[in-house]
Amino acid sequence: MRSLPLSRLFGLALRQLHREWRSGELRVLFFALLIAVTCSSAIGYFSARLNGAMLVRAAEFLGADLVLNGTQPASAEQRDVGARLGLRHAYSVEFSSVIATDQGIQLSSVKAVDGSYPLRGELKSAAAPQLPEQPGGRPQPGEVWVEARLLTALDLKVGDSVEVGRKDLRIARVLTYEPDRAGDFYSLTPRVMMNLHDLDATGVVQPGSRVTYRDLWEGPAEALQAYRRAIEPGLAANQRLLDAHHGNRQIGDALERAERYLNLASLAAILLAGVAVALSANRFAARRFDASALLRCLGLSRREALLLFGLQLFCLGLAASLLGALLGYLAQLGLIALLGNLLPPSIPEAGVLPAVAGVATGMAALAGFALPPLAALGRVPPLRVLRSDLLPVPMRTWLAYGCALLALGLIMWRLSLDLRLTLALLGGGVLAAVVLGALLLLALNGLRRLLSRASLPWRLGLGQLLRHPLAAAGQCLAFGLILLCMALIALLRGELLDTWHAQLPADAPNYFALNILPAEKDAFESRVRQLSPNAEGLFPMVPGRLVAVNGKPVQALSEDVRSERALQRDLGLTWSQQLPPGNQLVAGYWWGDGPASTLPGVSVEEKLAGNLRIKVGDRLSFSVAGQTREAEVRSLRAVKWDNFQPNFFMVFQPGTLVDLPVTYLTSFYLPSSDQRDAVELARAFPTVTLLPVDVLLTQLRSILDQVTLAVEYVLVFVLAAGFAVLFAGLQATLDERLRQGALLRALGAERDLLQRTRRSEFALLGAVSGLLAALGCELISYLLYSLVFDLPWRPHPWLLTVPLLGALLVGGAGLFGTRKALTLSPLRLLREG
Repeated sequence: MRSLPLSRLFGLALRQLHREWRSGELRVLFFALLIAVTCSSAIGYFSARLNGAMLVRAAEFLGADLVLNGTQPASAEQRDVGARLGLRHAYSVEFSSVIATDQGIQLSSVKAVDGSYPLRGELKSAAAPQLPEQPGGRPQPGEVWVEARLLTALDLKVGDSVEVGRKDLRIARVLTYEPDRAGDFYSLTPRVMMNLHDLDATGVVQPGSRVTYRDLWEGPAEALQAYRRAIEPGLAANQRLLDAHHGNRQIGDALERAERYLNLASLAAILLAGVAVALSANRFAARRFDASALLRCLGLSRREALLLFGLQLFCLGLAASLLGALLGYLAQLGLIALLGNLLPPSIPEAGVLPAVAGVATGMAALAGFALPPLAALGRVPPLRVLRSDLLPVPMRTWLAYGCALLALGLIMWRLSLDLRLTLALLGGGVLAAVVLGALLLLALNGLRRLLSRASLPWRLGLGQLLRHPLAAAGQCLAFGLILLCMALIALLRGELLDTWHAQLPADAPNYFALNILPAEKDAFESRVRQLSPNAEGLFPMVPGRLVAVNGKPVQALSEDVRSERALQRDLGLTWSQQLPPGNQLVAGYWWGDGPASTLPGVSVEEKLAGNLRIKVGDRLSFSVAGQTREAEVRSLRAVKWDNFQPNFFMVFQPGTLVDLPVTYLTSFYLPSSDQRDAVELARAFPTVTLLPVDVLLTQLRSILDQVTLAVEYVLVFVLAAGFAVLFAGLQATLDERLRQGALLRALGAERDLLQRTRRSEFALLGAVSGLLAALGCELISYLLYSLVFDLPWRPHPWLLTVPLLGALLVGGAGLFGTRKALTLSPLRLLREG
């Protein structure tokens, strides 16, 4: 017989799909996919837009979306590329200069800005110290804005004139907030801001001067990416591109961790989607064994039969995925509208990528989880039309589960873009499923001895589970996965975020004190401890520059290493007998714990060591106060940069730098109501630089609040997906339950007995599933804490309530989902069976 063309098969598949639409398994499969894609798309849109909003907020700390930073001006070609792409541009020049008045001089950090600065955020200033600040504006030609500490240091007031190089400029306002100032904690001198129009007249910037040039760019993400791709290959060794992730270490770390939390919440819904599709596809295949056998008898080949049912699933999945993507977009619009008062005023659009990812998620889940049962339809023997007990040769188990795991792994990797997070979830989930599934089978076999002493409802309920222990174990694992995802999201919201919050307490240091002279060290430390209850100790600091690695000058290193910003400026070098707080050794050993060496030791921050390709045992040479000092790398340290404590790239062995000129720095907390204490402290120690970081703390707490809010609402979507899986699991066993109920009713069983039987069975299923979920959640939380979030792990006693929750949830849903078994006619059901 001639084979049917693809068009005929496609038409036949559509007609069968239309005719059988009212069948329960197709509806379950369609709505399982619909809910899964809706949840995935809505979470994707919401996460993308919320991440975009957080990036916009974080971009304020750069003053732009993208900054080209360098010690030489940008080339004409680099600026022309941005202009051609339609990006907005601003320009600033930063340098150190002595500010002179009749009363004295003060070394200051000067920034010259053009009329477009800043592109993100706003400058804030006040008419005089202690007066309310006002947003907007910038210095006009002939005037400067200065920080209040410069007025204190030189006994000036607004309206006085200062000399910047050869130019007299009038102090117009007090500078109180500068968006991109937060990027440099170790600016030791007060800020002076002037108009770029006056820069040439000052005569300060000359060839060889230490100057930082910043080209600020702002515009659509696509244009920014195009600009980055165009100029990155030609960047000079002294140039660097900065964005919201990399321009500030504290903000960058917070955003990276925020994205991990949101991705973790999103992946929970994807796990549930896979389970829902697998359960529904199994029922779809099982109810079409007879139809497949009949079609084989009528002349369809094995390949054509498989293709026919595959086209049905493809059309069903595509329709559900497209509709789900649309509903996901509408759902996130409603969510954004509901949260309008809590979210930032500007929420960027997310484009079509979340919708495409949602559709791809649905189709990939359908392919991966429906392929094993679909393949069975192509192997149904034609003789089944006469012998209904004949079943198709099953697909190899490793291949079936391999397809599902591969699809799930690819989806999770695509959505999270974090290999460690994907492996922690996928590996932890598989390990938990294998171990807990084996324990569950043993427990079910052990229950057989208890049946003789149990009441009739319990014997009937347990007997249903013990007749098919593998199916019962599969159901428990499926229901357990639902509860595990819910518990994991609750853990994420209730503990991980609280732990993160605890790392940024309300009394976190909001002032850095720098340039403390040795003669004032004890007096300053005593005064600060009187003002602040949690002042840090004073850390010595010597400015020095890394000049050679293993005797090789940094200028001779590879180009990608030379572009590291740490090689282009002086670093704050310190020494310490003990490992500083917030630091953790990741390689090597601390002083005195290893073999002796002829060179003094130095400990290097691990990320900087990776960028410079430095390892334990390397020799580093530093230029410090006109001298060259060598040290051997004894250890690498992981540093928590977001703890608002003094942190250093290089920590030397005590005694290495003590003969050099040194200053000290520290951090401490002052309540916002005690700002007058800060002013008095500055007057009492005029040489000390007090750097407030309240704005950065506020920004980090804002990001925390946004992430918390996002996770709370993502939990709603995960719950919806969980209920979809729950009812899909019940539908998968509905046929057998209907036949069993009809047989018991035909034998005289009363409705009350059947209800108690169902209640016992589903309550037990729920309790066991809850126990599995609690154990699995502990296992996965351990992996996440230790491998992904770098947090200390401890047991979670509240997870003991999950079995009770499972008994109530699965028990209630089971009674609702199988209520048809108590209402349909037993005679009709037995005839159809």
